[in-house]
Amino acid sequence: MKNLSKGQGLGQGSGKGLDRGGGRGRNSGGGFGVGGDCVCAKCGEKVSHQQGVKCTTFKCPECGHTMIREELLNK
Repeated sequence: MKNLSKGQGLGQGSGKGLDRGGGRGRNSGGGFGVGGDCVCAKCGEKVSHQQGVKCTTFKCPECGHTMIREELLNK
């Protein structure tokens, strides 16, 4: 074990790190709110968005492609 009497403690540092993970992700970290639709980028099929569930967790009922939030498709 290290000699801790000379200020070499085991505490957490206060640095923020360099250049990794500091961003806020898509849509600047903001949500799209309740309502809206999940849409298939491949065939255009729409299903209602469920609050608290990401559209990307759903597969299109028509073609099996991953669904995305309609607001992202229109960008």
